[in-house]
Amino acid sequence: MKNLLILLFLPVQLFAQPFSKDEIGRWQRQAVQVTIIRDNWGIPHVYGKSDADAVFGLLYAQCEDDFRRVEANYIEKLGRLAEIKGEQQLYNDLYLKLIIDSAAAVDDYKKSPPWLQKLLNAFADGVNYYLFKHPTVHPELLHRFRPWYPLLWTDGSIGAISTGDVTEAEVKNFYTGNLQPAAANEKKFLVNTSGSNGFAIAPSKTAGGNAILYINPHVTFYFRPEVHMVSEEGLNVYGAVTWGQFFIYQGFNAYCGWMHTSSNVDVADLYEEKIVENEKGLSYKYDGLFRPVTRQKISISFKKGNTIETKSFTGLYTHHGPIMAIRNGRYISVKGYNRSLTSLIQSWQRTKARGFDEYKKTMELYANTSNNTVFADNKGNIAYWHGDFVPRRDKALNWSKPVDGSVSSTEWQGLHTLNEIVHVYNPATGWIQNCNSTPFTVSGSSSPKKENYPSYMAPDGENFRGINAVKVLKNEKAFTLDKTIAAGYDRHLSAFELLLPALISAFEKKEHQGDSLFTALSEAIKILKSWDIRSGENSVATTLAIEWAQRLSPGIRKVYIDEGEEDQVTATEKFASHASSNELLTPLAEAIASLNQRYGKWQVPWGDINRYQRISGDLNQPFDDNEPSVPVGFASSLWGMLPSYSSQYYPGTKKRYGVSGNSFVCAVEFGKRVTAKSLLAGGESGDPQSKHFSDQLDMYATGKFKDVLFYKEDVLKYAESTYHPGNEPGR
Repeated sequence: MKNLLILLFLPVQLFAQPFSKDEIGRWQRQAVQVTIIRDNWGIPHVYGKSDADAVFGLLYAQCEDDFRRVEANYIEKLGRLAEIKGEQQLYNDLYLKLIIDSAAAVDDYKKSPPWLQKLLNAFADGVNYYLFKHPTVHPELLHRFRPWYPLLWTDGSIGAISTGDVTEAEVKNFYTGNLQPAAANEKKFLVNTSGSNGFAIAPSKTAGGNAILYINPHVTFYFRPEVHMVSEEGLNVYGAVTWGQFFIYQGFNAYCGWMHTSSNVDVADLYEEKIVENEKGLSYKYDGLFRPVTRQKISISFKKGNTIETKSFTGLYTHHGPIMAIRNGRYISVKGYNRSLTSLIQSWQRTKARGFDEYKKTMELYANTSNNTVFADNKGNIAYWHGDFVPRRDKALNWSKPVDGSVSSTEWQGLHTLNEIVHVYNPATGWIQNCNSTPFTVSGSSSPKKENYPSYMAPDGENFRGINAVKVLKNEKAFTLDKTIAAGYDRHLSAFELLLPALISAFEKKEHQGDSLFTALSEAIKILKSWDIRSGENSVATTLAIEWAQRLSPGIRKVYIDEGEEDQVTATEKFASHASSNELLTPLAEAIASLNQRYGKWQVPWGDINRYQRISGDLNQPFDDNEPSVPVGFASSLWGMLPSYSSQYYPGTKKRYGVSGNSFVCAVEFGKRVTAKSLLAGGESGDPQSKHFSDQLDMYATGKFKDVLFYKEDVLKYAESTYHPGNEPGR
């Protein structure tokens, strides 16, 4: 009876998760070393005695805001989606497991330097302590986080996986024995309608004589929270993290700041392997000799009804990497750099860089595979690097296609040095921009010259955001934070500078011929003729232009340049000059008919149909025209819009709803004291019941920024709650 009474009065958390008393005691002691201050926007400012304490507190705070997304990112990287989503995710998991080896991540954790092991341990402890303290939170799959999980990522971007153009469908076909050709990978060849923007402005172009950085990632609206980490070991960094990261991905400290844009630098290559089968199994030819194909068992569990089943595959590998496809009778292996210890080290060390020279040293680790970097510091330096990890290759070969894997001459020949990759340091023009576009217009007349670099270094084409960014940056002479934000929110849709004249010309030709169908378009054409080519909430012309342009040739959307291909801008110019009248006018008639069907008229202002409805972020929860939403005057970056807002119609909706585009946006000036303004896509919290779920919603729709609280005295002035992890208000 005595033992039963003891059990009845023990804390319920002891039974909620399989955590030991020693673990719980350790977490409780570490929690005392951490203070989380939530400001009036719910932003967590995490203060720890050590860097590891700050990591512990950061992960605890992230879980408070959205544990579901923290968990979801690691479920995906572990290749375990099928365990919760069923058999339809089986080959997505296989795809990931072929290129990301969990066992290698465990080995990297074991051999990582002691300082990094402390951070990795703190990462896992912060999440696990949250689960212990919140027994009503039920993970979908991961009931205990492991310290090696962050080593499943490369440079900190959850989507940073490089496999050339091999598709999941090709992997499925190959590993099920289906040798039918799979669909080509469209991802590599279509413009990214989200993308990101980064600006750096030198003191010569600012009113205050200080460098200014503009941080503008374009991702889904539920992808990145805003956070602040401080420790007594010299850490003081502010910015955005992808859910589950323990370091600031895009942000700034007291000395410098960095913005990452997605890069198309070639960092993964496909090899055609010459495979033979004999009594010993599979072998592949290499420099006249045969090497055994390595085999590795890959078991994948998947949900089927109320049970979990397992399917096993035999992964095949050459020294280049996993064999992932078969094309034209040739086995295709993939050589990439999809996770590494060095990548994580680089991601952490840059957060503590004290200016340009130290940041360059972190870049010289050459482990960032997916990002371009726009940089500024408090000494007035601005810089740009197009990629970081760039393998050195035979320039005579076309590396956008599979190369011969049977000869050593196609091997990578080390990595290009920092001075060899495409870069710009302190350009005479006084500004830098990158919008997932070519680096050869990154700084106007100070841009690098294309002829000085091999094609695999910069296969990125020009896009209309890049064109717009160049215009807004070169014209202003005295930037302030507010002027920088205004530049970043320029609504000019530069694609229509090419498309509209072609449309109007086609209409005028048909009008002279007395064509009744096209005469019916006269009112719409009149509106488009008088349009200033700027998107706006009250603009009918914006509605017409975008609904029309979306129906045009998909060829104008290309941004990646293969041999003989054109970039988005060149392809659009060519389309506009060669398109027939029917190719231009019929889509407009279709757009008008569609608007009439949806709304009873086509004269609909853009903000009436282009809406932001902040839901849980789970796309299984449908958008609903009957629920509250706010008008948004922005448009897709595809058309040159700098403040990107990608929206579309959904089943059952008459209105368009946005799910990606501007997310965390921040403008930073590096004076004697750092000053900054920021904005989130709705709010800090992922909980619809929190007041910080949508407290920035109206601000987001209009581009109104809040002041960043970087110094502790300012944080304390606006503190909403102050607590140690595990002792938050309400517990």
